[in-house]
Amino acid sequence: MSMIFFACVVRVRDGLPLSASTDFYHTQDFLECRRRLKTLGLRLAQYPGRGSAEGRDFSIHFSSSGDVACMAICSRQCPAAMAFCFLETLWWEFTASYDTTCIGLASRPYAFLEFDSIIQKIKWHFNCVSSSQMKNSMEKIQEELEFQPPVVLTVEDTDVANGMMNGHLPRHLEPAPNFRMEPVTALGILSLILNIMCAALNLIRGVHLAEHSLQVAHEEIGNILAFLIPFVACIFQVLPFSSSPASFHHSPTRSSPGDRG
Repeated sequence: MSMIFFACVVRVRDGLPLSASTDFYHTQDFLECRRRLKTLGLRLAQYPGRGSAEGRDFSIHFSSSGDVACMAICSRQCPAAMAFCFLETLWWEFTASYDTTCIGLASRPYAFLEFDSIIQKIKWHFNCVSSSQMKNSMEKIQEELEFQPPVVLTVEDTDVANGMMNGHLPRHLEPAPNFRMEPVTALGILSLILNIMCAALNLIRGVHLAEHSLQVAHEEIGNILAFLIPFVACIFQVLPFSSSPASFHHSPTRSSPGDRG
């Protein structure tokens, strides 16, 4: 029975897929796992060298070193040692076939698609050869995993990663502050009256100068503006009071998101 279903090689710095096996399985679970693998590949630089993400029927395993990472979709029954042994073998074969310069200059997805034949060969070997024949290699990997366990990701981790990659940051809903109205104080009323008086005086004097300037000279325009501008400023100060007879006051009480609206 096959243990390893899909494998790919990606560039760590940007998650660019360099090569992949071309055999596909069209079950819904597998396609969902492929989507999660692609998302995870974009964030490999944030994780240590080895890691796994568990799904319902499949598991994703990845192993990275330097500029290259290898990723695989395996059945849940596939031992971790076998999966990481496969990824390490794949990594050695790829880095032996392509140098760092070629990998760094790759600009299109699956630039080394011809490496698929090597992936298929290694995948067939691990799926068809008995575990006893790979005992030494798997024991070595098992010791490394016990000494430094791989990071274990959940399905939710890959979902969050996918959201952030698409520009959707997680939103944290907090209760909104509740506001109530407070009566205007005596000082506020006095300020309102003085503003109205100043606005009226500035308007009267500005209009008077305007009428006089039409008959005398254009030099009086500056004096007219000196009264009209304060008049406008006073009006803007009065408007908030005229629109509401009370001012906003922040109340310490808070309402839940469901109480709004």
